[in-house]
Amino acid sequence: MKKEDLPQDPSALVGVTREVCYVKDASGKYVSDLSTGWDVKKQALDNAWDDIKERVEGASAKVKNGEVSPVFYFMELKLMDLTLLSGYTGFWKWTIKRHFKPSVFKNLSDKKLATYAKAFDITVKELKNFNG
Repeated sequence: MKKEDLPQDPSALVGVTREVCYVKDASGKYVSDLSTGWDVKKQALDNAWDDIKERVEGASAKVKNGEVSPVFYFMELKLMDLTLLSGYTGFWKWTIKRHFKPSVFKNLSDKKLATYAKAFDITVKELKNFNG
């Protein structure tokens, strides 16, 4: 791609970051240049964020319906999976899955709740009093 053809379409990341791309300059040599975005990539990112929003809303509904605990909701909200949450908390993945059960969650110690709260960057009170 020629330097003058480098896409500069505004995206959700405009003003936050730019992407380094390698393009050909006027003499035909490859040089690096910055792009603010590309419409195709913007659409892909927008679709991904829409999917994430749906997952978070679904998790919120499940908590409100008593199907899962707030741990599941905050894991989705913070874009974590079981492996990542396990790494942050030190809990085994099977233990975290068990903590997804509302009946188990309500009996968790304050120490365990504090571990989750720290991983999610929230307070224990926010974790206990979920109102999503």
